[in-house]
Amino acid sequence: MHCACIAQASCQVKTLGLGCADLEKYNQALDKALVAYHAEKMQEVNEIAQNLWTQTYKGQDIDGIEIRADEAGKKSYNYRLLMKKGGVDLDMRGRCSAGQKVLASLVIRLALAETFCLNCGILALDEPTTNLDVENVKSLCDALKDIIIARRGQDNFQLIIITHDEDFMEELAREAGMCDTYYRVSKDVETLCSKIEQQDLVERL
Repeated sequence: MHCACIAQASCQVKTLGLGCADLEKYNQALDKALVAYHAEKMQEVNEIAQNLWTQTYKGQDIDGIEIRADEAGKKSYNYRLLMKKGGVDLDMRGRCSAGQKVLASLVIRLALAETFCLNCGILALDEPTTNLDVENVKSLCDALKDIIIARRGQDNFQLIIITHDEDFMEELAREAGMCDTYYRVSKDVETLCSKIEQQDLVERL
């Protein structure tokens, strides 16, 4: 009986040791897979961001933008937004205008949505033309038009834009050719409550 107990305990210890070794292998494999997945997705984000920036930005001082992920420890990264010009990479923080910041923010968000969201259905933009000049507003309309055309066959796609810029709204409608009405939010002077009115965009054009 005593020998049987010893044998059983020895078997349990050995099984536990093998199980721990397997778990360590699985953990290492998972770490490698996560690192590879992160690198793959960062490359995809940066490729999309570069294409959108090239398509949208009309200035000559920035050729492209990129998110750089610097390792800050195990499974930890510090992210920086870089701008590219003539083969030189510089931190964008403190070196770009307000309009460039707005455009870079939109481009990065679109790139992240394209990369990490499966059949992303809603794209919401709040005052996307803030600090953009006329030329870049036009190029932003062109980029949004291409997104609308690319997503035309997606049943759940919706583009929501909140803006005070009526010229931008008209330009987007003219470019995309898919919007007949819009909703104007205003304050009722008598009740001091907000009211929403559907208005005909075709008449404005």
